[in-house]
Amino acid sequence: MDVKDFYYDLPQELIAQDPLADRSGSRLLVLDRATGGMQHRHFADIVDYLNPADCLVINNTKVIPARLFGEKEGTQAKIEILLLKRRENDVWETLVKPGKKAKPGTRIFFGDGLLIGEITDVVEDGNRLIQFTYEGIFEEILDRLGQMPLPPYITHQLKDKSRYQTVYAKYDGSAAAPTAGLHFTPELLGQIRAKGICIAEVTLHVGLGTFRPVKVENVKEHHMHSEYYELDKQAAEIINATKRRGGRVICVGTTSCRTVESAAAKIGRESIALANEKSLCQEVSETWVKPCRGWTDIFIYPGYQFQVLDALITNFHLPESTLVMLVSALAGREKVLHAYEEAVKEKYRFFSFGDAMLVV
Repeated sequence: MDVKDFYYDLPQELIAQDPLADRSGSRLLVLDRATGGMQHRHFADIVDYLNPADCLVINNTKVIPARLFGEKEGTQAKIEILLLKRRENDVWETLVKPGKKAKPGTRIFFGDGLLIGEITDVVEDGNRLIQFTYEGIFEEILDRLGQMPLPPYITHQLKDKSRYQTVYAKYDGSAAAPTAGLHFTPELLGQIRAKGICIAEVTLHVGLGTFRPVKVENVKEHHMHSEYYELDKQAAEIINATKRRGGRVICVGTTSCRTVESAAAKIGRESIALANEKSLCQEVSETWVKPCRGWTDIFIYPGYQFQVLDALITNFHLPESTLVMLVSALAGREKVLHAYEEAVKEKYRFFSFGDAMLVV
């Protein structure tokens, strides 16, 4: 399986640079994965495709203003850092530009010394560990000094930080937004609940790796980045009850998908262990996910057998990206690329602030 198999041609002008005034006003391409048939709708029409027996899985992670601009102690050289993930207390794994100026022992001053970072180590992929010192509350200082870490393909300045957050964002930790969720409004979620559709909240803190290109020719050789996730008892109960009654688990975004499939993988391993000891117990056989937390590097590409997900709401993704591969695993590569060609032809808006796709 070659990475070039997931390429499509995208005109630059179709990359959305700004969010729409109305979150739910984006377009929606509905793809039937069985037939390859397509419908052109608006996102607010998503309610028409959801049934009372279904559940919607949303990722309630919150993007932190993770991009910081500072000066190197002594030389005042400009340095930019991007917070990737918290290792412990005030130690963060970061991406530093320019890397040549960021050797262990280097101190960086942000906001005239309101925040000071010292590089303590160089780790995988050239990322730096930085120990921060400050007075007060880190999150408040970050909100004052940091900028939203918009993807590299967005060149416009974001005027309203909240537009790179979902309306249901709760828990700080992401370096990028779970963009499929940006289309939802409180009113639309209210309509969904009023129709009797359950909503399960999970958490996956999106890492910078979501934008990193696949650098190997053979897809199977790609090393997937890891991200922290949580699926609590309430979400597990909603998802399991949905599957038991024959409803569909519809994930909002690839991050929600990776979360539920990671949780399912844990059940699978335990089921195998039980089967080796004695017959599989009924409780396990009727459970698709269980409460869990940890780090996942699950890589979903064609050939993968989905354990939980039945349908997916997602944006249009970069050519040759792991996200296009994930959607292709669900609907088939040829059908997905054909749908993308149709979206280009119909001038849909692409990527983070772009339009959406529903794969059913």
